[in-house]
Amino acid sequence: MAKRKKKSAKKIILILGATGLLALAVFTAYLDFTVRARFEGKRFKLPAKVYARALELYPGQELSQEELITELERLHYRQVNEAPQTPGTFRSIGRTLALMSRSFVFADGPQDATWLRIDFAGDRLRAMTDSHGESLPLFRLDAPLIGGIYPGNYEDRILVRLSEVPESVTRALVAVEDKRFYSHHGIDPRGIARALFKTASGESIQGGSTLTQQLVKNFFLTPERTLRRKFTEMIMALLLEAHYSKQEILETYLNEVYLGQDGSRAIHGFGLAASFYFNKSITQLEPSEAALLVGMLKGPTYFNPRSHPQRALERRNLVLTQMEEEGFLSWADLQHAKAAPLAVVDRPPGGTSPYPAFLNLVYRQLTRDYRDDDLRSEGLRIFTTLDPVVQKAAETTLSRRLAQLDKMRGLPSGTLQGALIVTSPQSAEVQAVVGGRDPRFEGFNRALDARRPIGSLIKPVVYLTALQQPGKYTLATLLDDNPLVVKQAGTLVSAELRQGISRQGLSPGRSYPLL
Repeated sequence: MAKRKKKSAKKIILILGATGLLALAVFTAYLDFTVRARFEGKRFKLPAKVYARALELYPGQELSQEELITELERLHYRQVNEAPQTPGTFRSIGRTLALMSRSFVFADGPQDATWLRIDFAGDRLRAMTDSHGESLPLFRLDAPLIGGIYPGNYEDRILVRLSEVPESVTRALVAVEDKRFYSHHGIDPRGIARALFKTASGESIQGGSTLTQQLVKNFFLTPERTLRRKFTEMIMALLLEAHYSKQEILETYLNEVYLGQDGSRAIHGFGLAASFYFNKSITQLEPSEAALLVGMLKGPTYFNPRSHPQRALERRNLVLTQMEEEGFLSWADLQHAKAAPLAVVDRPPGGTSPYPAFLNLVYRQLTRDYRDDDLRSEGLRIFTTLDPVVQKAAETTLSRRLAQLDKMRGLPSGTLQGALIVTSPQSAEVQAVVGGRDPRFEGFNRALDARRPIGSLIKPVVYLTALQQPGKYTLATLLDDNPLVVKQAGTLVSAELRQGISRQGLSPGRSYPLL
């Protein structure tokens, strides 16, 4: 009897074990399919980027030195005290301005970074020469970014190749986040054991996750802290390492990680973070700047260098110290990097458009030809005709005129609203759109959506209709301009209208000219 029970127990255990292994195999196969389908497909949803017109420079152009400096500042160029050597910098001396432009991909092709010397005479651009002293007949500055059309989760990123990323970034990442990244196979048992020991001893709370596990958590899973999620994360990390190279995993990690917030826009990836915090390409990052971004991974809000500069500085220096301990920095380089300022720009390149009314017009036109999902995920580059100079003049003019009308009519300041659209008389291109008194308001766009009386807008239609009648009217035809009287017998006049007529000194029931 006892032997029979023992055999039954063993049989049950075997059945349960086999069932468990089968379930694990099915679950692993499902995870493997998920990993490969996502990783080999379109990994990221890239927002469309919308640009204003690119300013064209040429000798004889009516453009003052001050106006060009304003344009460069709009493009977030930095003024330097020596000859500009890095893209996005300029120097102004007397009536001469030297600049190093950025490389830029226009609709008709790429343009390399170029060194320029520009001479002015009064309010005109007199001459342009390149670094070899050769005269330049025409040059385009990079187009100003004026907004984007974002995915539903408002993620924004600039994709970078691993070959574009400085070694200081990848070395800082490995030194701080995963010292054995190049030797483990997705999970690091030693790292997990060390994290458990330190957590249990009360030294600190550590997760022990590898870079691959962090990528899996951010890319495939939710941030919930459960054993089931951790188990799934570990299996997926092993699968990811089995199918893809360390370089592919690291490149995806660099483009995926969250590094801060700009209003509703989420800053993802080191490519966009370099622009957002330092206003430069990732290829130009110094070791101190790379260390700051890597240090922020622990808590982008907590270590935000704009909100908490001292906290961010201490974190950056800790990362630099760990880089030196791992042999990635010499002692002299460590001291030099620690002495460097945070160098974060005060005003980051914005993701929220300063021209919401114009962007609204662009979006409406694009939806005629593109699917909404494509606009929000395919990384389109959209070049428009908006002229920031004309736009600013339009905003100032409308604001001033509305203030005058408020005062003339004895209304509280800010009562009246208005809208304005400016087009080029030569090409009919839309150069500016102001949707209301507050040009930054993203709500009701009066320029496109307000219903208003047609007024004198009908005149061109009437005149054109007349001119299209052969032999009847010309531009020199004289027209009778006597008052027009419209008689309507039996018209009912409301009490409100009677009061209005009486205030004007008129009599109900009579006909009057319609002026």
